[in-house]
Amino acid sequence: MIISTLKILFNRDLNRLITEIEQYKNEADIWKVTGQINNSAGNLCLHLVGNLNTYIGKELGKTGYLRNRELEFSSKDVPRQELIQQVENTIKMINQTLDRLDDNLLNTEYPILVFEEKTSTEYLLVHLTTHLTYHLGQINYHRRLIESDRK
Repeated sequence: MIISTLKILFNRDLNRLITEIEQYKNEADIWKVTGQINNSAGNLCLHLVGNLNTYIGKELGKTGYLRNRELEFSSKDVPRQELIQQVENTIKMINQTLDRLDDNLLNTEYPILVFEEKTSTEYLLVHLTTHLTYHLGQINYHRRLIESDRK
């Protein structure tokens, strides 16, 4: 039951992420920072892709994904279509991985230490949905703020 709910939430919010990236009127604005906003929408998008491909793809799906977290925040001017393609690939990976998961696995200890204490796989997956939503809200706010500065 929870696996299908998680799949719905990941798909919903990753598709919203694509919509947010598509809604930037000026592609260069995806990479702008202003005032105390230190992370651009593009960097947050790369961070979400890296985060989900690490904790779901690599650890649960055994994809072999290699994360470079530093590049998630230092890369600049990745084309919009490339960002969207990375998100689409992440959606496919999540669907394939969650489709193979068994409900019994959710109660087992997540394979690596992510926080100060070990957690269940279910806890980590729920955390990842809230992490995605948190950054999705930041991206939405970033887009509206940057575009209001243009007026």
